[in-house]
Amino acid sequence: MQPQNANIYICFCGFFICNLMKIRHSTLQDVSRILEIINDAKALLKSIGIDQWQNGYPNQEQIENDIQNEESYVVLNDDETIVATTMFTTQKEPTYKSIIDGNWIIDEEKPYGVIHRLAMSKNYRGQGVAKFVFDYFHDYLKEKNIQSLKIDTHEGNKTMQALIKKMGYEYCGIIYTSYGDKRLAFERVLNQ
Repeated sequence: MQPQNANIYICFCGFFICNLMKIRHSTLQDVSRILEIINDAKALLKSIGIDQWQNGYPNQEQIENDIQNEESYVVLNDDETIVATTMFTTQKEPTYKSIIDGNWIIDEEKPYGVIHRLAMSKNYRGQGVAKFVFDYFHDYLKEKNIQSLKIDTHEGNKTMQALIKKMGYEYCGIIYTSYGDKRLAFERVLNQ
């Protein structure tokens, strides 16, 4: 129950940039570009003192697994250049079963979407690409009558927290990743 390759385009205008963007499933041929974008994101996080993604995760094996599960996506500009990557699923996230110091808005047992591993090319940061990704998956979930999208992020990742709060996400509590790292959990209830 994952989105098919998108033929949906959006006019995306940033500072002196205007592009048509689209989202499609990633392929194994995209892995090197995806890793390049993720490694740039790792360097950015490290440079601002955030230890997120500094332990070898995400790595090539994880990305290839996401592709095999049809849960890896790339965002392309009008030149068909990959400018962002993310993982999206409607499968239950095992680490979301136990939330500390809070609760999910929509019961964990009901269907929901999850975004993980969202990263932009360094040339496209701050240009609205992340909002485009969220809007795309919000629309997909609404079409499937799924009420919420859940996401978690590092407590030091203030940029992501600001974005998701601006997009109507509510803080729900704390979860721990499968490798034991603390993350802040957020959810947005989607109006049908």
